[in-house]
Amino acid sequence: MTIDEILKKVSTGELTPANAKKQIQLNSISEVKNIAKLDTGRTHRKGVPEIILAEGKSPDQVVKISKKMFSTSGHVIISRTNKSHLAALSKSFPKKHIRKNTLANTVVLSKKKKKPIHGNVAIITAGTADIPVAEEAKVILDEVGCRNTTYYDVGVAGIHRLFSSLSSVIQDDVDVIIAVAGREGAMASIIAGLVDIPVIGVPTSIGYGYGDKGTAALMSMLQSCALGIATVNIDSGIAAGVLASIIVQKIN
Repeated sequence: MTIDEILKKVSTGELTPANAKKQIQLNSISEVKNIAKLDTGRTHRKGVPEIILAEGKSPDQVVKISKKMFSTSGHVIISRTNKSHLAALSKSFPKKHIRKNTLANTVVLSKKKKKPIHGNVAIITAGTADIPVAEEAKVILDEVGCRNTTYYDVGVAGIHRLFSSLSSVIQDDVDVIIAVAGREGAMASIIAGLVDIPVIGVPTSIGYGYGDKGTAALMSMLQSCALGIATVNIDSGIAAGVLASIIVQKIN
């Protein structure tokens, strides 16, 4: 049972407070055959369920963990999947419960209705190559019911494109901006200096040479002169999406 279901049963007298406490304790402990220990209470703490990182896990492990989570919550988000993971998940779950985002290499398993739309987040990328990381953030926002709009390939190499996009963002009364950029990562700083809302900088590993797979973009965002920017790790679209969703939940 979910926390909401437990509380409803207590309110109707179907469950005593003592038994409800026991159910809550049991719900917080979930182990998958000694390969994973699931954080089943994360949805209630963060508003976002624990996300399965498929990278580094075998298809069999991903399926086993997904089945356990799906049986308890009916909603699973799996990131950094590959073709083998996708094939195994497709064989193990009904097609109607599977939502794939091939750009983000992300799979959502769900038998629940989409959540009501709330909040407003803009996702902006400097280049086309940054889109997969941005799409990771979009998946998270979609799954928690947060309205989001994307503006792709509007980086500082053609800065007039950025200004046009920011005009739309301001007119749309956005709550948070996720700025995704590789190479020198300058776009996030420029955005933060022009708006009065929180900006989440996401450096990407796009680039070569001295940039060292996103290191230059990360350092640039961390060293930003503009205030109001928080920076997540390189290629961490998931973290950006979760942070944006938490901010939106607190202000709406």
